[in-house]
Amino acid sequence: MHLVTFLPSEKSVTVPTGTSLLDAATQTGVAITAPCGGEGVCGECRVRIASGTVECVSRGCLSANERAQGWVLACSSRITGNVTVQVPQAEVVEQAQIVDDHAAGRGAHKAATQVAKPLTSKRYLQVEPSALDNSFCDFERLTRAVKDDGGPDSVTTDLEVLRELAATLRAQDHGVTATIVAGDENTPAEMIRVEPGNVVSRQVGLAIDVGTTTCAVNLVELANNHVLGTAADYNGQLARGADIISRINYAKTPQRIEELRQLVLTTLNALIEGLCGTHAISPRQIDNAVVAGNTTMVHLLLGLNPDYIRLEPYTPTVNRPARLRAREVGLAMNPKAYVLFAPGIGSYVGGDITAGLLQTALAHDGDDVRLFLDIGTNGEVVVGTGEWLMACAASAGPAFEGSGVTCGMRASNGAIERIRIDAQTGRTDVTVIGGSDPRGVCGSGMIDLLAELWTAGLLDPSGKLDFHRGGGRIQAADQTGRNLAFTIVPEGYSDTGQAITLDERDIQNLLRTKAAVYSACAIMLRSVGLDFDAIAEVYVAGGFGRFLDLEKSIMIGLLPDLPMKRFTYLGNSALSGAQAMLCDATARQRVRQLADRITYLELNVDPAYMDEYTAALFLPHTDIDRFPSVKAKLASKSAG
Repeated sequence: MHLVTFLPSEKSVTVPTGTSLLDAATQTGVAITAPCGGEGVCGECRVRIASGTVECVSRGCLSANERAQGWVLACSSRITGNVTVQVPQAEVVEQAQIVDDHAAGRGAHKAATQVAKPLTSKRYLQVEPSALDNSFCDFERLTRAVKDDGGPDSVTTDLEVLRELAATLRAQDHGVTATIVAGDENTPAEMIRVEPGNVVSRQVGLAIDVGTTTCAVNLVELANNHVLGTAADYNGQLARGADIISRINYAKTPQRIEELRQLVLTTLNALIEGLCGTHAISPRQIDNAVVAGNTTMVHLLLGLNPDYIRLEPYTPTVNRPARLRAREVGLAMNPKAYVLFAPGIGSYVGGDITAGLLQTALAHDGDDVRLFLDIGTNGEVVVGTGEWLMACAASAGPAFEGSGVTCGMRASNGAIERIRIDAQTGRTDVTVIGGSDPRGVCGSGMIDLLAELWTAGLLDPSGKLDFHRGGGRIQAADQTGRNLAFTIVPEGYSDTGQAITLDERDIQNLLRTKAAVYSACAIMLRSVGLDFDAIAEVYVAGGFGRFLDLEKSIMIGLLPDLPMKRFTYLGNSALSGAQAMLCDATARQRVRQLADRITYLELNVDPAYMDEYTAALFLPHTDIDRFPSVKAKLASKSAG
């Protein structure tokens, strides 16, 4: 056993030989980011050894000079003796800032178009008092009152309710409020709480979107499907992986699986408790929740081993979790309340997609072919009609979320979201979220930049910058001179004082991301003998789409070249769909039917996918005829 001390916090822990510095830091509560999931390839978890020594399993991402100064990677350094570690302040995880309306979703209004039965409801009942000529027990008289009030014929309950029932009935002359969970063909209705008096005025539930990057929660009045408030924050698991594969790689032990579960629960429960505090509600008054999330996020929320999701044949532990008690899941609400999960489809298409489809015409009958895109950390694609549906996931990666790009950041205050370039001088005009000095570039800004560089003639279709153009804004990014960079914001004009740049390695990363999304769409359509002209409508879902310039997205080949009127932005459709399931029995039935209709296509085993992907690694594509409007604009520009 060895003593490990972290500076400047001076927190210490005793751990056995072979423990990684990252795991030791986790045990002490010292936050060190590891976006690659502890694989030793991102270099974000670098710390300096102040005294003592460690065994360095990997020295990737560190220069010889850094190693000589005692810098190591926390994820791949094993403890062999007492050691003191200096954690740079820049590496401490900062509280995330979320754009105010990021979570609400513009499709939320559709969830309110039909108000039906929520899973959980409250009924005020005047129960017949006991008497000598009435042989019915307290619970029988209560269930008769439920039936007479139009409730279910048969209701069960648990021992906790029964223990308090006699006193509760008599507290206010047999006037009680019963909280009842609706049953289905497999499960009887259940009474989860009985309270004295009439307390039906506030019936609240939670719609929850557990995203890889962002978690969002709606606090909803169940009786009228009214959103009391919305809260969102970055998923605490980001410190252990920027994308789902990184997190699966990190979750190698039961201890790490539990760590990831606690990280996302901490995020969710803080959001729930904050909403409850704002609206003067006790979390224990929340009697129902619906969760939408991708397959990996649901596994990590439930503490399930996600490893087999990434290993052929890519098998999840569960796609459709049974409804669980809140105490089992760990959510801050009535412990006996039920938590429902939107049904998943496969290893990389989860309940966030089926919930999102509720906000589209694909959830209803119809012959038109429609395309649903959720462009986030993982890009999911659904295509079909009211009769058939196919789905797949593209390994897009987190580049558009800001990870893996030199000056990339998420869409929060300080992020450049719009960029325009003067083709003659290379000068840029940028728009920054929040109006402050820029700190980096978010996904929409990166798309703008690629399109502007290309149409200005500063970037060729393969992603190479032209050193001889750009008015001096294009310079070598390193000493080799083989990697060029474009300066978006010069040194001294950013929030940090450092120049904000995009180099050719970043550009290749972005090209891979956009190619993954477009090729997934193309291969799906090809598999059913269709092309993009057959698409009547394209739905763009996810918080990323809020800032998306559709014209620029088509220009770089991220989205298909279709008329603008065919595109519909949904916002956070997963959250809106979860809300529909929370308040509408029809939506709960329909989402199960959607899951049954969807055929899941595993791109990893489709040999044609790699050909399609390779062809899409150019601006906008190796086959320019797939993008006629782009071809026409380039021809017009060249002629001018």
